[in-house]
Amino acid sequence: MFYEHQIGRPWEEDTERQLIQDALDQVELADSLGFNHVWEVEHHFLEEYSHSSAPEVFLAAASQRTRRIRLGHGIVLTAPRFNHPARTAERIAMLDLVSNGRVEFGTGESSSEAELGGFGISFEEKRDAWLEGLEVAVRCMTEVPFAGVEGQFVTMPPRNVVPKPVQKPHPPLWVACSRRDTILLAAEKGIGALTFAFIDPEEAQHWVHDYYTTLEDRGVPVGLAVNPNLACVTPMMLHHDEAEAIRRGIEGANFFGYSLGHFYVFGTHEPGRTNVWEEYLSRRSAVGYDPEAAARALQEERLGAKLASGDTTGLRGAIGTPDQVREYLRRYEEAGVDQVIFVLQAGRNRHEHIMESIEMFGREVLPEFLERDERQSAEKAERLAPVIEKVMARRPVVERSVDGYQITAIIKKMADDMGDAKLQEAIDRFEEDRAAGRRDAFLGTN
Repeated sequence: MFYEHQIGRPWEEDTERQLIQDALDQVELADSLGFNHVWEVEHHFLEEYSHSSAPEVFLAAASQRTRRIRLGHGIVLTAPRFNHPARTAERIAMLDLVSNGRVEFGTGESSSEAELGGFGISFEEKRDAWLEGLEVAVRCMTEVPFAGVEGQFVTMPPRNVVPKPVQKPHPPLWVACSRRDTILLAAEKGIGALTFAFIDPEEAQHWVHDYYTTLEDRGVPVGLAVNPNLACVTPMMLHHDEAEAIRRGIEGANFFGYSLGHFYVFGTHEPGRTNVWEEYLSRRSAVGYDPEAAARALQEERLGAKLASGDTTGLRGAIGTPDQVREYLRRYEEAGVDQVIFVLQAGRNRHEHIMESIEMFGREVLPEFLERDERQSAEKAERLAPVIEKVMARRPVVERSVDGYQITAIIKKMADDMGDAKLQEAIDRFEEDRAAGRRDAFLGTN
């Protein structure tokens, strides 16, 4: 499952609190039914589209209400102006500890002016900043001590970054992908591809082929392990009556697509004023998101990423009956996609409908895929073992030494710099008093 935490205007006083509490209930139910992952975004200032600015907090809460579901950052914005790499490493490690090793470390750049401009990141430099932030965060998680960095976007002296994650050498790495070039980038870096593009299974098959071909031919791991997996995102809502499933899920699914386009492609936004939901309702017919297009979807023989055939551009995905969704997912499975990520909470989709869909999917659709998953995963691991060995052999070995580097407490450094014997004597006396347990000792300096 995938969360943006969407809230179409108007908002009530209690709307955000209720949204988060409902999402935690949904994740708890999904965990009990065998869902494998929950993914949570990091976005800033994208009102209505995403109110998820602190995913580590939500995922930590989810970790305490679940037992087995994997907790995915989908994604952390790793450019250092968004998140200092040491802080990223610390938060990932702490979440891995409180969840007993269930974290997936997805990463990304952002392509919205609201976020990039808000944090002073240029569009032209964002990819380089993403990569440097990721590389340094991985080093912070794995080096003892971290040997320091003097980069283009971040400079930091040696420090031992604690705590360290449960998963060794680090949690699985992913990157958000929306186009073929970022799929290839994921393969070149030896990390998983989180495909946040709404594509049909038959189209995904080409992306899967390109990913594994590139991984084998050109992959050089950015981390200390390879994560050769691909995930695709799709809207979802289930009901035994197809028309009711569409009634419950289509409007929210297509607000997801429209509001994304508003912030990333075509929108002009006045912070705190623009009503994206209202714009969506007034303009959806022109872009194929209208109820008539949803009605035409009932005429389709099988599910697809788009709402209906022809020139409509609305989203449908896994919105339909259990039988329809089961057939749809088999096609992704045959295409070689490892994970399908469902968007249920979107627009104004209702909590009770989401819970019913999770329950129905977990009872009626998921079991057959879980039965095959262990065998297929083992077969894939055996098949890719020589490829991963080849890829890991390309990873350069960099020896970093911090021998002799020391951190001196500020007061002691002041005494050393000034050559102040009286202050040094007071520091020594303070140390002895603390070692002896005399807690009333006072250094006598500010």
